[in-house]
Parts: sequence; C-alpha cells; structure tokens
Amino acid sequence: MNKAYNFRLYPTKEQELLFAKTFGCVRFVYNKMLEERIELYEQFKDNEAELKKYKSPTPAKYKAVFVWLKEVDSLALANAQMNLQTAYNNFFRDKSIGFPKFKAKHRDKNSYTTNNVNNNIRFRDKQIKLPKLGFVKLKQHREIPGNQIIKSCTISKSPSGNYYVSILVEFFQDVQPISPTRENVLGLDFDMKNLYTDSQCERAEYPRFYRKALEKLAREQRKLAKCTKGSKNRRKQRVKVAKVHEKVANCRKDFLHKRSRELVESYDAIVIEDLNMKAMSQCLNFGKSVGDNAWGMFTTFLKYKLENEGKLLVKVDKWFPSSKACHYCGEINKELELSDKEWTCSNCGCTVDRDYNASKNIRDEGLRLLALTG
Repeated sequence: MNKAYNFRLYPTKEQELLFAKTFGCVRFVYNKMLEERIELYEQFKDNEAELKKYKSPTPAKYKAVFVWLKEVDSLALANAQMNLQTAYNNFFRDKSIGFPKFKAKHRDKNSYTTNNVNNNIRFRDKQIKLPKLGFVKLKQHREIPGNQIIKSCTISKSPSGNYYVSILVEFFQDVQPISPTRENVLGLDFDMKNLYTDSQCERAEYPRFYRKALEKLAREQRKLAKCTKGSKNRRKQRVKVAKVHEKVANCRKDFLHKRSRELVESYDAIVIEDLNMKAMSQCLNFGKSVGDNAWGMFTTFLKYKLENEGKLLVKVDKWFPSSKACHYCGEINKELELSDKEWTCSNCGCTVDRDYNASKNIRDEGLRLLALTG
C-alpha cells in the first residue's frame, strides 16, 4: 500500500532560494520539452505511428546549453519529464482531455518531486534531508513507522508563502475484511447546511467556515483590487488574501478528517448516495454552499479510512428516491418539493423529517445491496 504524509517546512533563506531555483528549472525544462513535442506533433499529427517512433527529449539534453540546470536536483527534472510523458499519453488515449499546456510562473502551482535514492531522503532531529538542500527544519506532528519505506517526496509552496513536503511511503498491510452487521451500518444523507444527516438522527453541524470568512475575505479583496499592478503593496495584499483562503481550507480539512475518523471508528459500513456535486452546484445555483461543504473531499476521506480498516463504503444510485419514499410504508411522494423540510405521508399518515427519512432509506438500500453482494 502507498500512503502520503504532509509536513510543514521551515527553510532558511538559502534553502528558499534553492527551492525557487528548482521550481523555475522544473518549469523551464517542462516547457522546453513540450515545445519540441508540439513541433513534432505539428509535423506528424496525421501519422501517429510515425510520431510515436521519436523518443522524447531528456533534461540532460539542455544541461550543456543551460549550465544553471546543474544547480538543482536532477531527479526533479527527470520527474518533470515523466509528468509530461503522462500528460502526452493521456492526450492520445482521450483527445477530449486536450494537449498538454505550458506551465506559467504565476498560474501553476510551485512544486517538484524527487525520489529517495541511497537514503538521500531521511529524518533526523525534527529535520528532513533533501537532495541538494541538506537538512531542512520541519514540523513533524506524527511519526512514520519504521516498516514504511520512503519512495519519493513532493515539495510545494502555497500562495501564502508556506512550504510543505508530502512524503510518499510504501508498506505492506494485511487488512482483514470485516463483515458488517445490521447494527453497525450507518446511512448518510447529504445536507446542504449541516453537511450530512445520519440514520441515527444526528447532524454533522458543519461550521460553514467559508461563509464565516466572507466578510473578511471581501474586505481584503477590495484592498487588493485598489492596489497598483506590479507594486510591492499588491504582492503583500495578495498574500493576505491567500492566507484567508488557506485558513478556511485548513479548518475545513481538519473538521472533515475528525468527523470521518469518528464515523469509521464507530461503524463497519457507511452508506451514501452517489451524487454528482458538480451538476448540483451548477444546475441549482448552490455552488458556494456545495464548495464550502466539500462533500467530495469528505467521501474521499471516508473511503480510504474505511478501506484501511477493512470496512466498506457503499454507494446507492443517485436516482434512488431516498427523500420521496416514506421510510415507514414505502409510499412515494411525487409532489415533494425541494423546499419541503417535513412532509406527511398520504398512505400511513406519518410526519417525517425530510433528511432523517432520506438517511434511513439510504441505510436500508445499503443493507439490501450488502445482502446482494454477500
């Protein structure tokens, strides 16, 4: 299995300078190789078999001309070549993806990836050794077990100016699958305001971090709009805006991690709807609320945490009438509107809460699917 650990870096001024050089060299090599690929594609685009005969250029080709490329980690340049090759192959696999694009200094993310060769990436006294950089101070908030082998690491710089390292490790884990019982299966219904309502009639009570930060964000963005482009004050103000966004993202991620961990430790299987969140945000004009909830991120956290424990995440079809079907008798309320939070069943007369009723139906459908799949 592979797993990634993310830590905050605190480089010195000299190390920050080398990071900046590496980001620039990786971007430069990527664009030079892409430029040659474009020339070949324009020449042989009508003959893909002939086009595939040509070998892709390597970073070593440019080091003789651009000597300053030797100052940075060679594996970072090699990984840029691999990333371009992957993008190139994806284009020929599916033309709708589009041809690879050039990387821009102020548009694309500043990052590079390097590999662990001969133990050149290792930890020591709250520091990590990186190729060409030596030991860099980091905030190691969790230990990496000794049986996990470091394969590579990705260094990145956020728009707010913070540095991070994402360490990819490889390890063997024999996970024994757990057979869920009826009592240990939970249904979750997506809730635009509270993130979700579960089949135990509890809500996540999501704090809506983005909504709370809107006033401050608007104030900082107004200041940014009034700054002269290219000025030092504009660069400082841009960082302030980026810090507001980063704080919101970190708060959201922290909440989703903690809530998903609570659910995974309490239940053996969790059932959710297979929703198209992008379509929901566009068609129903709920883009800001859907983005603030980050339901897709939450389900991703749930999935990998459950898999690590040998548990299950079950998805029911998005067209399953979870909200319109009465949980007690199964009657379908075809006249139910999106604004109706409670409704009374015309068949059995029970008054049900829309979200709680949906979560119970989702749970029952998940139990049915689990029985079908054994």
